[in-house]
Amino acid sequence: MAAPLIEVENISKVYRMGDVDVHALRDVSLTISEGESVAVMGPSGSGKSTLMNILGCLDRPTGGTYRLLGEIVSQMDRNALARVRNRTLGFVFQSFNLLSRTSALENVELPMLYAGVSGRERHQRSREALERVGLGERMHHHPNQMSGGQQQRVAIARALVTRPRLMVADEPTGNLDSRTSVEIMSLFQELGRTGITLLLVTHEPDIARYASRVVVMRDGHVQSDKTQTPLVADVAAAGIP
Repeated sequence: MAAPLIEVENISKVYRMGDVDVHALRDVSLTISEGESVAVMGPSGSGKSTLMNILGCLDRPTGGTYRLLGEIVSQMDRNALARVRNRTLGFVFQSFNLLSRTSALENVELPMLYAGVSGRERHQRSREALERVGLGERMHHHPNQMSGGQQQRVAIARALVTRPRLMVADEPTGNLDSRTSVEIMSLFQELGRTGITLLLVTHEPDIARYASRVVVMRDGHVQSDKTQTPLVADVAAAGIP
């Protein structure tokens, strides 16, 4: 059995809204092993985005314990958290979050620029990442010269250049048509075969079918947590013209 990448024990998250405490997470326990692909689902207000932010080291739990690669995240200072985000985690978002006036290559280089990687290595690793996602011939194009699917591939390449152990994807197909969504999920499955762990937040059951495990959140609790045989992401098999 693969080693645990994420171990969450009884975490809670409470937000203070005026005089009212809002419980976004309530005693959530979860273990995610290396190489798993986990889809987190749930209605608005279920806690799925809060859980993603905590697992992605973008927020801290109010209570409970979160271990990432055996280290207790809540005991890390701000600098240590920044290092974890930059070296262990890769992020992909629904809105792509690309800089419009820079090329695909320059967008992909950004995380390494913040990490102090040399210019030559930044350039080489960015080219390799873009080739890996099928954009080797478009690395000098700007986002406005690309389709939505191509922009999302640039965002995935940007997440890959730091060589992360965990890829956190927040509604990565939310702005894409059906065909492009399957193509992006095919790319995620390909990355999963290399050992990268995928945490996917989605409201689309069709997209969750491509994960090996589905966690459903409701009212801050884990309502269900089931493994499944993932559907192979293939445009032809999905019957999409």
